[in-house]
Amino acid sequence: MDTKKIVCFGFGQVAKNFIKKLNDQGVPLKLTTTSRKESRNKKFENISYESFQFTEEGFDKNFISKFEEADHILLSIAPINGTDIVIKNLKDYFKSSKFKWITYLSATSVYGNHNGEWVDENSETKPNSPNGIDRLKAETEWMQLASKFDLPFQIFRLSGIYSNQYNILKRLKLGEAKIINKKNHFFSRIHVEDIAHVLFSSLNNFKKKEIYNISDNKPASAEEVTMYGVKLLGIDKPKTIEINEIESEMLKNFYKDSKKIDNKKMKEFFNHKLKYPTYVEGLNYIFNNTI
Repeated sequence: MDTKKIVCFGFGQVAKNFIKKLNDQGVPLKLTTTSRKESRNKKFENISYESFQFTEEGFDKNFISKFEEADHILLSIAPINGTDIVIKNLKDYFKSSKFKWITYLSATSVYGNHNGEWVDENSETKPNSPNGIDRLKAETEWMQLASKFDLPFQIFRLSGIYSNQYNILKRLKLGEAKIINKKNHFFSRIHVEDIAHVLFSSLNNFKKKEIYNISDNKPASAEEVTMYGVKLLGIDKPKTIEINEIESEMLKNFYKDSKKIDNKKMKEFFNHKLKYPTYVEGLNYIFNNTI
C-alpha cells in the first residue's frame, strides 16, 4: 500500500479522528499539520509529525517543501475575518497535478434559516450568520480554484459536531447547559467518529467538485437533546432562558437558524452506515463509556 502524504490545515478533533482512523486501519502515512503556534515536531497516536506555524499574518516557509510533497489535503481552518487563509497564502501552489484528494470541511450554517424544513445539497444557501456567510464565500473560492486547476476537490458540510470529549452530558455535569425557549427550532448533529469514517470512505470513492451534507438521521431541538441528557444523568432540568437573554453572539446566531439536514446523498454515495445514527445512540455510548 502506498504511503499517503497528508497535510492537515488545522489539526482539531475532526482531523485527529481522521488520522486515527487511517492509523487504526493500518494505512501508511506521512503527516504534516499546521497550527497558529510555533513550528515543532510532535507525536499523535504514535505518529511522529511536523506542525508548522500558519496564520493570517504569514507562515513558516519551511512548510512549502512539505506541502509540495503532499498528495492528500484536509482543509479544516475556518475563515478568519472573512478570509480563507489557505487560499490567501497558497492558492498558486495548488497548480500541481499530484494531488489525489482535497477535502474542505465547511458547515451547514451556509444554508441559513429554513424555518424547520428539510434541506439537501441543492437547497438555497442563504446564510445570515457571520460564520455561515464566511463559509459560503470560502466554498465559492475553493470551487473556483478547483475548476481553475482541475483539482480532486470535495466539500463536506458538517452539522453540529459532538464527540466523547465535547457533548451535552459534559456541559450538563459542569452546570454550563441552559434550555433556550425557542419553538420549532431544529438542528442536526454528527458524531466526530462518523465524520472520520466518511472521510476515510471518500479516499477510495471520490467524485470531483461534489458537496455532501455530513449529518446523522435525526434532526432535533436543542431542548430535546438536553432533556435526553438530563434523563440519562438523572439530574434536574437546567434553567430555561429567553432568546433575548443569550449573551453569546455565536449562540444567538445559532438560534436564528432552524433546519433539518438531509443526509441521503452521503449515505448512498459512500454506502455509509452511521455508527451513531441519532443523538440517542451517541449519548448512550458516551454515558456508558466515558461519563
